[in-house]
Amino acid sequence: MYSTLISAQDLAAHLNDPNWLSVDCRFDLAKPDAGEAAYRAAHIPGALYAHLDRDLSSALTPTSGRHPLPSPEQFAATLSRWGVTPSTQVVAYDADTGAVAARLWWMLRWVGHSAVAVLDGGLKAWLEAGLPTTQEIRARTPSAFTARADRSRWVSSEELAQKLAEGWRLLDARAPERFAGKVEPIDPIAGHVPGAVNHPLTTNLGPDGRFLPRQELRARYERSQAGVPDEHTIAMCGSGVTACHLLLAMEAAGKSGARLYAGSWSEWIRDPSRGIAQGESPGGTTGEGG
Repeated sequence: MYSTLISAQDLAAHLNDPNWLSVDCRFDLAKPDAGEAAYRAAHIPGALYAHLDRDLSSALTPTSGRHPLPSPEQFAATLSRWGVTPSTQVVAYDADTGAVAARLWWMLRWVGHSAVAVLDGGLKAWLEAGLPTTQEIRARTPSAFTARADRSRWVSSEELAQKLAEGWRLLDARAPERFAGKVEPIDPIAGHVPGAVNHPLTTNLGPDGRFLPRQELRARYERSQAGVPDEHTIAMCGSGVTACHLLLAMEAAGKSGARLYAGSWSEWIRDPSRGIAQGESPGGTTGEGG
């Protein structure tokens, strides 16, 4: 079973295995239809497509962030449509970094399916390995997936405020300039949650766009956590998507138990009574790659 990362070569060895399912998660916030169009043009043989807005999020509400989690039942219906069973090895991939694929990885673990991994290097790594793509969309037999959601894997805005008061560590995956409030290309208010530490998702990756070795990842998170244990660590980003990249990297480094702030910055700023900070990370940031 693969439960964190998988190489293109290892995935290729299972292309014809009916118990394996690849899911293409390519998505562009600026062009929401571009990922699906790219999938239809060329994808890993046997892969299905997961649309971030339709399949990996629920409808917006007046108090939610930009990509609220679907209910466990909603997500179970999607997985059933894809034919996922308890024995299915799922491999999520996107264009390259895994920033969107990690959302599907986290969601499957949230509902009790641990046989899920992210293709390290994404479709770019697949193509660099000289492996095939196709336009064919293969039908899969629907299943009856049962979600066993673990509510302890994520925190609400109200829970976040309490846990920060108790000394928990909040890692923000956004780029340093967004964290500092110098620019904000997406959300209406710039800045970060008071007390958060910037740990850009790019610090998980090497120059080739693939995840760093286990020990290097571990060292970087230990610096950002500054002694706070994994089970008292929370990851956030703009909308709860790329924060999952931090959780994946931590798991790959053998650091289990961190949680997702599902609403993230776009939900935090919905309530004007919540604090907003600007400026550089208050310590613990790795500072590399961002």
